[in-house]
Amino acid sequence: MQASRARLFKEYKEVQREKSVDPDIQLVCDDSNIFKWTALIKGPSETPYEGGVFQLAFAIPEQYPLLPPQVRFLTKIFHPNVHFKTGEICLDILKNAWSPAWTLQSVCRAIIALMAHPEPDSPLNCDSGNLLRSGDIRGYQSMARMYTRLAAMPKKG
Repeated sequence: MQASRARLFKEYKEVQREKSVDPDIQLVCDDSNIFKWTALIKGPSETPYEGGVFQLAFAIPEQYPLLPPQVRFLTKIFHPNVHFKTGEICLDILKNAWSPAWTLQSVCRAIIALMAHPEPDSPLNCDSGNLLRSGDIRGYQSMARMYTRLAAMPKKG
């Protein structure tokens, strides 16, 4: 547990130092628990998520970085690799392809890349995956844009 605390503290210091380097990611450590983090990530440009800000919750195991963090979307998102109700993310680096070389910041980067390049063949959201697999890109994009507007964009007025 000491090793994981030391690693998380090191990542915390790096995040503080590099806040301006990556404007698409804002990682925040819980004040009272270094094993709980949240992140705000910006939807990638030229995707239906553009203009949205999505909140992620990180639960970090005591064996980190030997085991991956559990990450889920708190913001509703229509995406084939994200469970619509729970926010669970299907991403290989969070499961069997994890490496201790990954950091919380690089996990956020990978999630942003997944948002831009969905994998419809391993869907957690079958409705979204089926739209893409059947070639209905327009249908998928309009649903994803609608949910981005409803859940991830600031309310006007």
